[in-house]
Amino acid sequence: MVDASGSKPDDREVMEVRLLSLALVEFSQQRKGAVMSTRTLVLDPGFQPHRIVEWTRAVALLFQSKAEVIDSYDEPLMTEEQADTAQANGWTLVMKVPAVIRLFKAATRKKAVKFSRANVLARDRMRCQYCGLKTSADKLNYDHVVPRAQGGKTVWENIVSSCYPCNARKSDRTPAQAGMRLRTRPIKPKSLPIMMVHIDRNASIPDQWRNFFYWHGELESD
Repeated sequence: MVDASGSKPDDREVMEVRLLSLALVEFSQQRKGAVMSTRTLVLDPGFQPHRIVEWTRAVALLFQSKAEVIDSYDEPLMTEEQADTAQANGWTLVMKVPAVIRLFKAATRKKAVKFSRANVLARDRMRCQYCGLKTSADKLNYDHVVPRAQGGKTVWENIVSSCYPCNARKSDRTPAQAGMRLRTRPIKPKSLPIMMVHIDRNASIPDQWRNFFYWHGELESD
């Protein structure tokens, strides 16, 4: 590993990495059954919600100096012994699981958008492409415009988000055969909306996230 100045890490940095790695492994094993408190809300440089990631990814961004901690969960990331060792050596490490972090630079997408159910929902902005209903991800699925039974393929240009009632109504027919109309023509996107995961307003979300959702509404991310 080489830092921004181009110099190699010294022994202290190597020990910090080893200690952090050990803490991450132990913490991961302890938190296998947890859900939301293992997720971190990522903000863009302007403090706008950007996406939700696993806490391990958040720690990696912090260690790479790509982000800063805005708020943390109460759960310690290290054991008392590990924390004592870090403090005794004057090491600056993530002592608690990050709940909210902020990126120093705006994220850019260099790779092509991956085809997935989550990204189809993101492209269609969580709306059924037949009736226009905007809802949560668990109330949407993806539909083959030209059914597979009629030779339709599972590709960007033949897949749209659909609510379950519309999906049932259309069945194994094309929109024309079912007397339905597509709101937009499905295309392969060059990019996706920054906000891509839908969190229901009634869902239990961490208190550390609430200030950001209050101002920016429901976050849609993967």
